[in-house]
Amino acid sequence: MEKRFPCSLFVSLLLAFFLFSTNSSDALEVGFYSKSCPDVEKIVRKTVLSYYKDDPTITAPLLRLHFHDCFVEGCDGSVLINSTKTNVAEKDAKPNLSLDGFDVIDKAKAELEAKCPGVVSCADIVALAARDAVSLATYVVRSGKWSKDYNMYEVETSRRDGRVSTVSDAINNLPSSFWGIYQLKRSFASKGLNLKDLAVLSAAHTIGNSHCNSFAKRLYNYTGKGDMDPSLLASYATTLKKECTPTDNTTVLEMVPGSSTTFDTTYFKLVKEKKGLFHSDQALLRSQVTKNYVLSHVTNSSGFFHDFGVSMVKMGRNKVLEGKNGEIRKNCAVIN
Repeated sequence: MEKRFPCSLFVSLLLAFFLFSTNSSDALEVGFYSKSCPDVEKIVRKTVLSYYKDDPTITAPLLRLHFHDCFVEGCDGSVLINSTKTNVAEKDAKPNLSLDGFDVIDKAKAELEAKCPGVVSCADIVALAARDAVSLATYVVRSGKWSKDYNMYEVETSRRDGRVSTVSDAINNLPSSFWGIYQLKRSFASKGLNLKDLAVLSAAHTIGNSHCNSFAKRLYNYTGKGDMDPSLLASYATTLKKECTPTDNTTVLEMVPGSSTTFDTTYFKLVKEKKGLFHSDQALLRSQVTKNYVLSHVTNSSGFFHDFGVSMVKMGRNKVLEGKNGEIRKNCAVIN
């Protein structure tokens, strides 16, 4: 059931963002392009919306692009770079082979280059597109019941694009869906994120789909002895086995059955019931901090959207290139 969210939540979210920012001219800030390219957010939103109208499932890939960008080399658009004859880039690492949404970023970049050549970074486009995507997937935001500008949170900008993108960096930095709570805690801490952020950002799994081969090991051979992951509800595993065979590389299932295009707190209910698709989902019940957050939002979504915005902003600050560092790519897939 949808609930109206008081304006005070939106106001507190904006205040939180201003408290987190600095006055440095080189620091990330909301409205960085207000003079150099004032229509940047309108152009990105229009692009995302056009793709969303044709395919509502585009929201999860755009959100995932931002995660995978920020966790490797920082939020510098390096996930967008194509491999060359002399370098295998991040996007060709095994964890990134299922990434999508590159065409949306390219479309927005082309329009921005026509309007404001050489001004807006690909890294900032990725961050804006992720915000727009999750806002469109959230009913109370999309309908204007939570914020008048239809945004879940404000995006800080001024990132510059990186010139480094390697397959090894992606493999070494991206969290695995089979990780336990201690590995996840260390990984997130290395990006300046705490256990609450881990619980909050994991809820991104409330939208999107997954290939069977991403979790089949949990169903058929979890420890190499033909066993099942004990953190997964046995009856749910039986249901999943009807859809996925041990060698299935093509079948795609919804992360949250029947609700894969709606961003809400249903994910937490599934985790509580031991129906999280990934082992990393169920790992949230292994820490008191993350467990408490999960259980407190099973039936009460109050505060979650605010928390998600705050955690996204924190993640978006990871190893950002600013000032004279990096570059503004003309083509997001190619280093200048």
